[in-house]
Amino acid sequence: MSKLDDRALLYVAKYFKALAEPMRLKVLNALQDGEKNVSQLTEISGGTQANISKHLSMLAESGLVKREARGTSVYYSIANPSVYELCELVCGQVADHMTSEADIKMMFATPQSI
Repeated sequence: MSKLDDRALLYVAKYFKALAEPMRLKVLNALQDGEKNVSQLTEISGGTQANISKHLSMLAESGLVKREARGTSVYYSIANPSVYELCELVCGQVADHMTSEADIKMMFATPQSI
């Protein structure tokens, strides 16, 4: 990362910003087992069609998903499956952090609060 110029760092920040929204993560998770259209993603995620479309636009703009028009439907798929490796890495770190916090809380808990 030390060799990246400001423009490249801006692109990296935009990439991470796209991943910084729970609904977009839900959409990416739904696409893990194959392409889907907006209606399918709306049903899976529980969001509204307008909201899912907005998130898909940002994911596409960030290069995380690709779109393919077929007739009257647009299908979305993962542009680069390595995004799941990144997510697994982050999820593992979050789980470790949450476990550490829980362990610390247990150390300071009174017997009545356990």
